[in-house]
Amino acid sequence: MRPDTPAENVDHATEAARLERTAGLYPEDAETLLLRAAAHLELSGDRPAATTLYDRLLASADELDNPALVRALKASNLWEYGHEAEARAIIEGIRAAAPRDPAPWVIVAEALESHDELEAAAKVFTEAAHLLLEPSDEPPAATRPLLHGRHRVRRMLALPHDDWDTLADTLHTSPVPLDELHDPKRVWSLGSDNPAELEAEISRLRAELGAYREALSRPFPVAVLHWPAPELAELLSAYPALSSEYPSHAEHLATIESSLRELSASGTANLGIVTGTVPSYEAFAASEGTSPTDAALLPQYATTLAARGRAVAWPPGRGAGCWCGTGGSYGECHGL
Repeated sequence: MRPDTPAENVDHATEAARLERTAGLYPEDAETLLLRAAAHLELSGDRPAATTLYDRLLASADELDNPALVRALKASNLWEYGHEAEARAIIEGIRAAAPRDPAPWVIVAEALESHDELEAAAKVFTEAAHLLLEPSDEPPAATRPLLHGRHRVRRMLALPHDDWDTLADTLHTSPVPLDELHDPKRVWSLGSDNPAELEAEISRLRAELGAYREALSRPFPVAVLHWPAPELAELLSAYPALSSEYPSHAEHLATIESSLRELSASGTANLGIVTGTVPSYEAFAASEGTSPTDAALLPQYATTLAARGRAVAWPPGRGAGCWCGTGGSYGECHGL
């Protein structure tokens, strides 16, 4: 499916089957591909089949990149077709495990919210915020849905603003303030006979839709290609012509960080890093009918890896390890 395919034109069952076949061809990307397939099955209405895929991933002998995310998606899906008790048990397990990735927290909190468990949803959002964020820090893009979701739920509960809500307001860039977007009385205005009220609500909805479109405009990150030292040595040994692209490994790492910082300073959002391997690169070159010595192939390879879900978000979160793989924290390594 092309990223610009209108949602109403997607055959979700067919797309899920295609993604399952692709997962068989690229086992190293099976987790990402099968999660996408499960999402299409949920959209098609076949929620039991989606659960089967989640169970398949969780039972896999291969170690998952993000098992908490798979469990959270499974819980959300189960609740939607009547398995509330099992969903609640999974959610409590995720909370006890306290994953450092914000995505599972957002999914379980939104599952609670969608079933009118507003107090519980607010508590989950708050637990995640205290675990993953500091009010004085600039939160990474991946954590901002926590703040926006927490703001929304607390607004519906008529709770006063706190520091996290203020931070969410600060990060929000839409012309319509979060307090208006999350106003529980908005739905009432849709039944109004007052043209001015309806026009104001249409304006707010357009702003909200614009924010969603901006977030979805690029389905995968703008990614920069990273070669670990052994892979780069093997690459240059096999294809010396690429030495002009990579004078040294240290310079390669410095170029990655400087390039990402320049992209970020220019306003480019959704940035990431993909890690290459020589066999994968050679296979990609063969699929493109091009020699691996063609330097123009490198950014295409990076984009393809990102499209297959191999990108790691940049910059790393607070206290996270550096993307370069040395084992040190990002703040003490390339984040200096």
